[in-house]
Order: sequence, then structure tokens, then C-alpha cells
Amino acid sequence: MSTDKWASWLLTRRDGGSAEVRGRHAPGLEAFRDGVLERAELEPDDVVLDVGCGTGLIAFGALERLGPGGRVIFSDISQDLLDECRRRAAEDDRCRFVLADASDLSAIEDGSVDVVTTRSVLIYSERRAEAFAEFFRVLRPGGRLSIFEPINRFSAEHRPDQLFGTPRAPEVDDLLTKVVNRFRTASDDNVLIGFDERDLLDWAHSTGFGAIELDYRAQIEAPGEPFTDWEGLKRTAPNPLAPTYGEAIEAALTPAERERLDAAMTAREGDPVRRTIAVAYLRAAKELNA
Repeated sequence: MSTDKWASWLLTRRDGGSAEVRGRHAPGLEAFRDGVLERAELEPDDVVLDVGCGTGLIAFGALERLGPGGRVIFSDISQDLLDECRRRAAEDDRCRFVLADASDLSAIEDGSVDVVTTRSVLIYSERRAEAFAEFFRVLRPGGRLSIFEPINRFSAEHRPDQLFGTPRAPEVDDLLTKVVNRFRTASDDNVLIGFDERDLLDWAHSTGFGAIELDYRAQIEAPGEPFTDWEGLKRTAPNPLAPTYGEAIEAALTPAERERLDAAMTAREGDPVRRTIAVAYLRAAKELNA
């Protein structure tokens, strides 16, 4: 069965079917989920709207924290992902599923939810200010907003040659540069790096939110888990807008260059990875008199 690009990435291309890659990502995803939900300060009977729910990482986490009277609205631009979430939710009658873009939540009534959550959604939107306006509209007075976003502008500035999930390999730097350049031409970098943490603050404030707090973490050349499973990594894509690493390598390199790159990266399995990355959590509230 064919799926749209969002579902294809989350269900297949993000880990390429590799247990090694999936296991490497899992702790980080769980930490992002917990960071969003802890900042949301859920009450047992809250109505939570998870915008860009994907496979339900945040939404199902919220269900576990709510009581029998709480409800979660799963919202996404992908019908395929909503169908997947509906399947996973089984007969849980606390769930509602809404097909919607983050910048147009017109299917959700004004002032009808207690909490809006979102994770790694604004990074793909070209209408971020409109999305904040929609978050504000659907919240009840006293409602809370809790957001997580990667700040890709930081890594683009501090390590523009980074190929996510791989260690440095000086003997094939020329090849890695060709592959990175292929990614830049194949995906829309203007969207992916088109904002930073200061913009999040500005959008929240100009929309009318109060009690705004932003937690920002940046790392340059921070040590990570050892690099493993080069063949598995080649079946993955870094985001829904990008080709897989294998597709980019195929397009950018000659057969001889691919052979040289494979030999170098396979020899580095077990080497530590150093990451340059920045992330931001933002929480805010819709004041009672709003």
C-alpha cells in the first residue's frame, strides 16, 4: 500500500528497517516526548490537541497521563498517519482524529482545548506565525502551549558539512561533501533552517501568549553513541523532504566513489559520533482574560 511522504518517512524511511538505527533514535524521541508533556502540566480531565501527531508519540504519551475524563485530539496533515494512529488507539473512546495543517485548524472549535502540543512540526511549515495564531485560537483561557523544535539553522552554521549519524572520515571528505551538497539540492533548506529559537519567542509573544518560557540546548562536537550499521543507515532519510542516504549517494557519486565511501564508512563502525545540534522547548499560556 502506498503512503504519503510523511507516513513513508515515519513508518519506513526514518530507520530504514534497521533495528540498530531505531534503537539509536528511541531514547532521544522518548526524551523529547517527556520534555513536551512535562512542560504541558497535564491535568487528568484536560483536552489535549496534538498538532502534527505523526505516529502518536506525544498523543499516546498524553493519553497515558490523562484520566478517564481526559481526551486527546490527534491532528495531522497526513490521512495515512491518522489512520495508523486510529488503528493503534483501538477502541479508546478518548481519541478524536482531525485532518488539518498546523496553520489551519479550522476543524477545531475556538477555545475548546486545554493544551496544545507539537513536536518537530513547525520546521516543515512555511506559515509559522499563522500556526501560532491557530494554537492561540483553539485554547481556552488559561490553556497551555508546549512545543519542541530542532533548530537546524544552528547546525547549518556551525557544521555545514555534517552528515547526520556518521563520524568524520577525512580520507573521504571529498565524497561526503558531494553527498551533503546533493541533500541541499534535493530538499528545501530554506524551510528547514528558516527560523531559530528567537523566532519562536517572537511568534508566541506577538500572538498574545503570556508566561512564555524557552529552554534551549546547543551542542558542538558533543560525543554520542558509537556509529553502527552503515548499510542500514543508507536506507534511512534524515527528514521527510529528503532522499535516503543511499539515494543521495547513488545520485552524487560514481560507482568507484561509492565503493570507496562504503569501505571507509564500514571501517568506522564502532567509532564514536560527534554531533552538532540545537533544540528548543517553548511553553506558554493563554491568559485568563484573553
